[in-house]
Amino acid sequence: MDQTEKLLMGIENILSVASDLVDEVGRLKRVEEECKILKEKLFLKQFTEAEQEVFALAIDGHSTSEMQKMLVREESTVRTHRKNIIQKLNVSSMKEAVQQFKNIHDESPQKLTRIS
Repeated sequence: MDQTEKLLMGIENILSVASDLVDEVGRLKRVEEECKILKEKLFLKQFTEAEQEVFALAIDGHSTSEMQKMLVREESTVRTHRKNIIQKLNVSSMKEAVQQFKNIHDESPQKLTRIS
């Protein structure tokens, strides 16, 4: 086997390894997306269904009065749900609660909010 054949075989080997690496990167990206979804579900699981509805609207930037109209609930009920969310997350505002939710993708599992 001459030098050219050896070189071609080496190049083929490198291309094969590179192809395997590209496949693995794709698989890891899918796993990462699944982890993000699971983190979100775990985060939201600590809320009641009604609190989850209110929180989803808060994430979208809706005010308490907008939430009340959209959910067809008393404003005091929406305020109670917001207060419960803030307490469960041990934060001082809904803005901070929303930010905590948005940050969960950058945190390790140990830093996620406790599950009640």
